[in-house]
Amino acid sequence: MTATVEVGTTTVLLVDDGPANLETYQKILRHVPDVVCTAFVSSKEALKWAMTNDPDLVLVDYDMPEPNGHEFVERFRTYPGKQLTPIVMVTAWRDLNVRHRALELGATDFLNKPADPVEFLARLRNLLALRDGQKKLADRAAWLAEEVRTATRQLAEREREAIFQLLRIAEFRDSDTASHIVRIGHIAALLYDTLGQPADDVALIRLAAPMHDIGKVATPDNILLKPGKLSPDEWTVMREHTTAGHQILKDSHSKLLRTGGEIALTHHEKFDGSGYPQGLKGEDIPLPGRVTALADVFDALTSVRPYKKAWSIPDALERVRQDRGSHFDPQIVDAFLSVIPAVTEIKVRHADRHVA
Repeated sequence: MTATVEVGTTTVLLVDDGPANLETYQKILRHVPDVVCTAFVSSKEALKWAMTNDPDLVLVDYDMPEPNGHEFVERFRTYPGKQLTPIVMVTAWRDLNVRHRALELGATDFLNKPADPVEFLARLRNLLALRDGQKKLADRAAWLAEEVRTATRQLAEREREAIFQLLRIAEFRDSDTASHIVRIGHIAALLYDTLGQPADDVALIRLAAPMHDIGKVATPDNILLKPGKLSPDEWTVMREHTTAGHQILKDSHSKLLRTGGEIALTHHEKFDGSGYPQGLKGEDIPLPGRVTALADVFDALTSVRPYKKAWSIPDALERVRQDRGSHFDPQIVDAFLSVIPAVTEIKVRHADRHVA
């Protein structure tokens, strides 16, 4: 049997195998504004209803056919979202063991049979007020969490936009393209994902890898823009863009910028130790630097520059294979070769758009 009285906003679940008791409880609850009572003489049916509904208060008898009051409370508490719902056990039993066990299983309060209307109303009003407070706190917490997520997304987007605008300064001076730095980020992120790195790190490398050449803002124009071959002294100055980029970014409070500084410093290191500026070898080179090194070289080889034609993808892949274990980390080369269709798609989607 189920019964519902008064359309309102607060739901009370009544469970008692005595129809007369249910009628009594409903009559008393009519004195509470905006209450909907849903009543069951079968505790099994009540539990079934509770699986897909969310009452604000449960009033349950103890001495019932299976499941009894204890079993009902125990099962009800296992349902998602039902851990804090107030439960009042109504019983004619005076045995303290019954009450103690009910509390252990999750009952909130007790009422004695026969129900005293004054006490009944006072207890239930207090518990409904408690439940209302819980719901408001939960709503407030959910709202705050969404506000934090929104603010975090906005801050991340502003940080990303500011970084890419600053990076374009270096690209303008280097006669490069804005699309190049975007491709580097996407290829590096693809490699991170292929290597099984956490999603947060994949997102981080996508934004940090484009900072690899930020240190070129400190390279003199006569060297950076020289059309011919650099002299040994000029090449020494050119190499300093790695340490300059690191100096620019290393002390930031932002993990993203610090990672960009690490990449700036290490993306010209080589796996066999013959790179610069520190001559790091193998896994002493941080993973962001090893990944960006391959992404940068491959994209540079397959892109048109004022001083060279673009290599074909097969030719560039052959060069990558040749440099496996010398310039590039073998594990990263293998990951790269396994996702060439995705790399090609990145190059097509972010084709060169010259900034000058």
